[in-house]
Amino acid sequence: MTDSLSYTIVAIATLPGHSERAWNAVWNPTRPLLASCSADKTVRMYAYSADGDPSFTHLSTLATGHTKSVRSLAWAPSGKTLATGSFDSNIGIWEQEHGDDEDGEANGDWECVSQLEGHETECKSVAYSSTGTLLASCSRDKTVWVWEVHPDADFECMAVLMDHSQDVKCVAWHPSEEILASASYDDTIKLYIDDPSDDWFCFATLTGHTSTVWSIAFSPDGRYLASASDDRTIRIWQRVDEARWETVLVLGGHERSIYSISWSVGTGSGSGLGWLASTGSDGIVQVWELSEPESTVVAPPRHRLIARIEFAHDVYDVNSVSWCPRDGHKDLLATTGDDGTVRVWRVTPAS
Repeated sequence: MTDSLSYTIVAIATLPGHSERAWNAVWNPTRPLLASCSADKTVRMYAYSADGDPSFTHLSTLATGHTKSVRSLAWAPSGKTLATGSFDSNIGIWEQEHGDDEDGEANGDWECVSQLEGHETECKSVAYSSTGTLLASCSRDKTVWVWEVHPDADFECMAVLMDHSQDVKCVAWHPSEEILASASYDDTIKLYIDDPSDDWFCFATLTGHTSTVWSIAFSPDGRYLASASDDRTIRIWQRVDEARWETVLVLGGHERSIYSISWSVGTGSGSGLGWLASTGSDGIVQVWELSEPESTVVAPPRHRLIARIEFAHDVYDVNSVSWCPRDGHKDLLATTGDDGTVRVWRVTPAS
């Protein structure tokens, strides 16, 4: 099947070190850093070189102080702050101390500058808004919290949203508007906005998946939303009105649960809506190229599978996939697996 695809997924680096399953890896948006988290309660920080196929150097391991798995990570858009979401129900906020560099860059140790408490049980996902002024978190306690970010690592809870009937698996922000999406074990996706005269509220519930929705990601232009499910499908939702989103495409190709998706602008010529990567329990990583539909009315985006690899982490489940957002590196993917490793891949044109 992969012989006819126009791109290949090439292994660049395998980063061992976690002593238990690796849950998540996230690229810093402004600096050559990659952070990973694990059931071993630590965060590992890597630097990478800027030229050619990057080489990775382990910088530090954060003994987070979390008492259970660190399940999720999120960088603030500034790249200066990292949030950790843990099964101990708490959220850690991390910043780097300033070292002795002449340019004044922060290059010291990472320290926990704030701890956010409120969830009753496991925190599953954390995400910063595009402006960095809001942080969202979700939990097995069925709630989604919205926190306002203040100076000096101060956070204020703005809303506790209780619209899901089951465990909430993932939160994601719209790339340019303050629209928040959440995905749940109740098979639905909820969309929320802030009513300036009142409070945050759920303005749409997206139904169609027949099992747990594990992961969600907005398209880079914000006009589409992708969702990945235990039902082995990815659904693409189009914004057809100010507050209405409809399924326009269902993608397959996975043999078991799809745990994670990531949507990037891609590097293909005229790729339009960008590249969507997916992975999960079957150990497969797939990359779809999506582009504008030919019709001007509501229609599925044009789509083609451009790259696929099996056994990305040997026989182990793959828990997350993440595109690098930095210019010059947008063809790089990071994956994490039950084998405790982080693996880095480049999506490159087939020869």
